[in-house]
Amino acid sequence: MSERSPRAEEILDELYNYTLDGEDEPVVELTKEGLEIGLSPLEILFEALIPSLEEVGRLFEEGEYFVPEMLVAANAMAGAMEILKPLIAETGAKPIGTFVMGTVKGDIHDIGKNLCNVMLEGAGFEVIDLGVNVPPERFVEAIREHNPDAVGMSAFLTTTMPMCKVNIEAITEAGLRDQVKILVGGAPVTQEYADQIGADGYAPDASATVRLTKRLLGIT
Repeated sequence: MSERSPRAEEILDELYNYTLDGEDEPVVELTKEGLEIGLSPLEILFEALIPSLEEVGRLFEEGEYFVPEMLVAANAMAGAMEILKPLIAETGAKPIGTFVMGTVKGDIHDIGKNLCNVMLEGAGFEVIDLGVNVPPERFVEAIREHNPDAVGMSAFLTTTMPMCKVNIEAITEAGLRDQVKILVGGAPVTQEYADQIGADGYAPDASATVRLTKRLLGIT
């Protein structure tokens, strides 16, 4: 493998910093420049974008970053991922797992869900986003269609939170419960509630979603 140019190293450093700061336009431009001068999509992903988003997650957990900072960083990375995803697919690189995600029926909040999606994709998962207001039968269909490793359900309201239980019951009745790990999250959701309804885990934020999913699936 040929040695990287000083500019290639600079681009990786700048991508890390601009993603951390949520500067979406420079991230897109640097991604394009990096590809043009010979950086591979996987180098950009694993040596700049993912480490940056992991640092965002760490800063969030330590109380130095808040949801707005996480959102702008995730949006910056999402712009780069739009360029990189088709190129990574062409290399034949396999995702580390498949994750079906949706906001439960009756709920149209999607910020938390979208943030989780970007973090999961950045970590190497293929994410099937079912959108918002997702009925139980759609979760069941998606499991049958995509054979995912994990399913995430987001509920932002106390009035929609019970749909997580309804969804799990529908998945169980369809005979699919043992095939997937189920994670729940959202503002009113707690670990206690997750335990009560038979979910495999509760994730309070996007960074925790990635860590918990990897742990549940035995991915190091």
